[in-house]
Amino acid sequence: MTRKFFGTDGIRGRTNAGVITAATAMKVGQAAGAYFQRGDHRHRVVIGKDTRLSGYMMENAMTAGFTSVGMDVVLLGPMPTPAVAMLTRSMRADLGVMISASHNPFEDNGIKLFGPDGFKLSDEAELAIEAMLGRELELADAGEVGRARRIEDARGRYIHAVKASLPDAVRLDGLRIVVDCANGAAYHVTPSAFWELGADVIAIGVEPDGKNINAGVGSTHLDAIKAKVSEVRADIGIALDGDADRLIVVDEKGKTVDGDQIMALIGSQLAARGTLRGGGVVATVMSNLGLERFLGGQGLDLVRTAVGDRYVLEKMRAGGFNVGGEQSGHMILADHATTGDGTIAALQVLAALVTSGKPASELLHQFDPVPQLLKNVRFSGGKPLDDAKVKQAIADAEADLSGKGRLVIRPSGTEPVIRVMAEGDDEGQVHRVVESICEAVRKAA
Repeated sequence: MTRKFFGTDGIRGRTNAGVITAATAMKVGQAAGAYFQRGDHRHRVVIGKDTRLSGYMMENAMTAGFTSVGMDVVLLGPMPTPAVAMLTRSMRADLGVMISASHNPFEDNGIKLFGPDGFKLSDEAELAIEAMLGRELELADAGEVGRARRIEDARGRYIHAVKASLPDAVRLDGLRIVVDCANGAAYHVTPSAFWELGADVIAIGVEPDGKNINAGVGSTHLDAIKAKVSEVRADIGIALDGDADRLIVVDEKGKTVDGDQIMALIGSQLAARGTLRGGGVVATVMSNLGLERFLGGQGLDLVRTAVGDRYVLEKMRAGGFNVGGEQSGHMILADHATTGDGTIAALQVLAALVTSGKPASELLHQFDPVPQLLKNVRFSGGKPLDDAKVKQAIADAEADLSGKGRLVIRPSGTEPVIRVMAEGDDEGQVHRVVESICEAVRKAA
């Protein structure tokens, strides 16, 4: 079945254009509500959102959809995506919904669905719900329409849960932290959690107005946090994205620390304690070859998946791994969460900083990355990767890199873009092969 609504991470698009409309949101609520009404108990769904202006529209539309098929709704308000996953399970809900477009600008929005176990839905479940969107669904009788209520302690529940991811003896006293919440879903909870653990917290990106989420702040716009770390002489900077499932770190010298270095730190520390499961770490094809070599030097594996945190999580669950993530900052620590959680991952980094006594620039430089280059080529239509000249350029690049590096070519799952990535020990060679492929794609497009 061809997908019209669900992509690699739920449903996402521009507000009031295409699939992200109030009408679609209500229909998704009806379809997902009908799909998850199993058993004879009173069914409920929890709904969280980030700080986008369109969140009000989407939240109300989905509430109408769920209640119309007889499902009760618990509204969480602005909360991180991992908080929704956690509360779905802890509140014994049948379904969880996060209304967010993650790191995208405010004009976009999206819908992420979680099952009663707190995990993102399987492809099969998404396909089943998508098939229901094209049908007239049976609505509840007048006396069975669902109720909606807002709970006020959702923030406190999540803060308690993330703090519990650290041992009781670990405190952050004396640590000066800049935290950038991207004017997004974590603008209240993450600074509060760090402060309650004893840290001196300087928070930026904590004044959402509905239109400034991810605007010049957060994990995809690091200039603001780098400037603030330097200004206040912080020990470390913590940058989240709009829904706080992604983490990028800035060390005390203002250098960016990506997900590969964070996975290297957390994975090696758990291995040293004997608590790393699966014999290694799960990451995507985009993770640096340097990470693979670093883990291999410790007798650990780097298991690669397709791009997308859902694929990382699927491999983790299948292989019994407890550490996985993406270079872009999604960190999945299965001992503490069922999805990527930037705040929990940040706490593991902060705890290591405190216990090691090392500066962040030393602690978080676990390996020397292999030269890597990623370029995006936008196209207006067709399938450039099927072009014969593009195929030949890729084949030539693979032959050139054989035994000396890696090449990853993939279409974006969310926009008309071909992503071209190469890495290898020879930086000049890497730039040469990437540009040759990009040029071929441009001509084909």
